[in-house]
This record gives sequence, C-alpha cells and structure tokens, in this order.
Amino acid sequence: MPMDKKKKDKIIAKFKTHDNDTGSPQVQIAILTEEINELANHLKSHKKDFSSRRGLLKKVGLRRRLLKYLEKENRKGYEELADKLKLKTTAKTHEAS
Repeated sequence: MPMDKKKKDKIIAKFKTHDNDTGSPQVQIAILTEEINELANHLKSHKKDFSSRRGLLKKVGLRRRLLKYLEKENRKGYEELADKLKLKTTAKTHEAS
C-alpha cells in the first residue's frame, strides 16, 4: 500500500531544505516516518501479516541509518527534525550538544 502522491508532496513541502529538494536526508526520514506509522497501524489490525512486518523492519532500519548519517553530518538539522517528527533520541545525542 504505497503512499499517495498528495500526502508525499505535502511531506516534501514541509521538510525540504531548499526549493528543489526532494531527496535530502530530512525529506527521506520524514517520508519513512509516515510510512512506518501507516504500516504500524496496519499491523495492529492484521497481526499475522508477516510480509508487511518485514517491510516495516526494513524501513525502520533504513530510517535509523539515515538518522545516524544526518546526526554525523548536520547536528542542528538532526535535532530540529527529531523534534518536528517527535522521534525519541538517545541520551548520547544530548550529551554531545
């Protein structure tokens, strides 16, 4: 169940870092977060849908790697994005700031 174009465009507009931005880590993480939320809701009512569960785990892993990259490359952008998306961050992150 892919995300519809309107929803994706809305997310890109909200998180883009410049006018033509469609693939920055911030945008990718925001889109993945929305997809993860949709899959999590799907799995609440379809507990035995193991192929969707596998897809969810892949998306979570990809988002984690992108967050790690963003934290390393752009600390301020990482913290702003984590606040906007209400993501839990590790204690290590706050010690370094």
